[in-house]
Amino acid sequence: MHAADTYDYAVIRVVPRIEREEFVNAGVILSCQKLGFLGARIALDEARLLALAPDVDLELVRRHLAAIPAICAGHADAGPIGALPPRARFHWLTARRSSIIQTSPVHTGRCGDPEATLDRLLTKLVG
Repeated sequence: MHAADTYDYAVIRVVPRIEREEFVNAGVILSCQKLGFLGARIALDEARLLALAPDVDLELVRRHLAAIPAICAGHADAGPIGALPPRARFHWLTARRSSIIQTSPVHTGRCGDPEATLDRLLTKLVG
């Protein structure tokens, strides 16, 4: 059995009105540097977001959220950020910003299977 490795994760948040500081958790990004793993899962509750901000541009939010897993995977369509090493992409994705898509502070844990841990975190923190 594989020993547990350290991972870092952040919750992806949709903040429709920056000035109100209200948000809906919409996904999780997880990085396990030792295993070279960087992944994201998105699960936006659109009804909850619309209840918070009825005038939000859902298509824009969907596009921005869809870019996160593409950047994690290093897809060519992720632009120059997608070409960075995995750890640099994680740091770029989790950098503090004032925009409609933000992340929580980075947290650390230990796991043996980053894919399963990512799924578990998504269920626990977003589902």
